[in-house]
Amino acid sequence: NAGTEADVYISIYGEKGDTGSRQLLRSQKPKKFLKGQTDIFSVEAVHLGHLYKIVIGHNGLGSGNGWYLDKIVIKDPITDLDYTFLCHRWLDNGQDDGNIARELTLTDASTFPGRQELELKREETWAAEKWKFQRGNTLQFYNKLTGGFICISPDSKVDALGDKKNKYGKVYLMY
Repeated sequence: NAGTEADVYISIYGEKGDTGSRQLLRSQKPKKFLKGQTDIFSVEAVHLGHLYKIVIGHNGLGSGNGWYLDKIVIKDPITDLDYTFLCHRWLDNGQDDGNIARELTLTDASTFPGRQELELKREETWAAEKWKFQRGNTLQFYNKLTGGFICISPDSKVDALGDKKNKYGKVYLMY
């Protein structure tokens, strides 16, 4: 349920002005704003110079209108520059902070060398490891240095003397 059927709007801000609010109507995909999908839109505007922020949001209408937005990349056809705006948040009345619009500032690529590779690794790691943090799991971490266990129970209790015979625990090595 990370996609949306709501109408999505964007305002792009640059050193020479802004686009005003524009609805993102026609994606290059048959169905827009689906979970895990990258949509591509054309937005006609005067040249805004260097971009520094965007405001993105939706009208909250339609079933399943909540939307998880990863990032927006704007390609300037005049300068051939890519502007990246990271979000990694929900635009949903019932998720996160309840906002259905976000103001995103430019992510400076020079401060994040290898950012795309790092982000891909983060996503891959979370996909492989998120099962550990499902409701009801008890985690047991083994400290090789001390030979002791740390047990984290579903009720959020932490036992630094975790029982080695606890059949419900999952054991992970810490170094």
